[in-house]
Amino acid sequence: MNMEDLRKEIDRIDFQIVELLSRRAEKVLQIAKIKERKGESYYSPGREKIVLERLLTQNKGPLPDEELKEIIKTILKAYLSLQKKLKVVYFGPPATFTHLAAIKNFGHSVELIPARNIKEIFARVEKKQADYGVVPVENSTEGIVSHTLDMFLDSELKICAEIILEISHHLLGRGKLKNVKKIYSHPQAIAQCRLWLEEHLPDVKISETESTAKAAQLASQEEDAAAIASEVAAGLYGLRILEAHIEDSPHNYTRFLVIGRDYAEPSGQDKTSILFSIKDRVGALYDMLAPFRAHGINLTKIESRPTKRKAWEYVFFVDFIGHKDDEPVKKALSELEERCFFLKILGSYPRGD
Repeated sequence: MNMEDLRKEIDRIDFQIVELLSRRAEKVLQIAKIKERKGESYYSPGREKIVLERLLTQNKGPLPDEELKEIIKTILKAYLSLQKKLKVVYFGPPATFTHLAAIKNFGHSVELIPARNIKEIFARVEKKQADYGVVPVENSTEGIVSHTLDMFLDSELKICAEIILEISHHLLGRGKLKNVKKIYSHPQAIAQCRLWLEEHLPDVKISETESTAKAAQLASQEEDAAAIASEVAAGLYGLRILEAHIEDSPHNYTRFLVIGRDYAEPSGQDKTSILFSIKDRVGALYDMLAPFRAHGINLTKIESRPTKRKAWEYVFFVDFIGHKDDEPVKKALSELEERCFFLKILGSYPRGD
């Protein structure tokens, strides 16, 4: 078969793809009407995970799984926007890493709304001014974003999904690296680039900002200033990349949470987050964690935070593998609830990749 014949065959396949996508869209719209009648959420991360994994098992090549995965994710995002134009609030302004995480998860078809701080994100979703929020919760280098955890103490919002984003920090500016006298950035970004800054710009003044995007905005207004921010921020604010990839760790990832008003359905590859408080006594925490071991549940993280209501009173945040509706998890949580002072299930959601 010559090139012309092969191209004609590709054209026929392309027409079939479009026809099948249209037929799928019709079914999606029918489901959307049913969801509307039942008052169910249009966004279903558990269902998306199931669809994605099932289709990947059918891949026989030569298209690599990673490439197919991106294609499927793009299609699913397009169909989500077909059902409803969701409002998603994130820690802004535009070009923050939280903004990039929101785009990675929801695509460009949703209405992305910047918020000034994490408290505002929770408030907007709680007041139904937005359908979902995206907040940072943990960095692989610097650890937990404590303010996000603290918000769950009083909020009834649920964790619906998690997003894992690789973080690359760049030094952005208008002039040249040798002329930089001031650097702006968010405290987390500064901490993640501390060694590079100490080695290459030890005498430069460093000023903290509310976000990396705000840092880029400030740097764009000063000839001798620079910002630690993303490549997207460089394009948005008309800055040059003076030095690329200045993060200290080559494996720098941040975990973000999608928060909403409902629990996510099981996907078969889930994680659950809870918080609980205990009475202060010897061996109390050990007793609280015993049910997880007894039922073969793998804990992935445990963090303690002060309640801020009483001195030396703490709550514990725990992540573990499994969904709250899985039978072993239900048994472990039931036993935990009998032993602890207070238990709250923050959410069960598909594990991020």
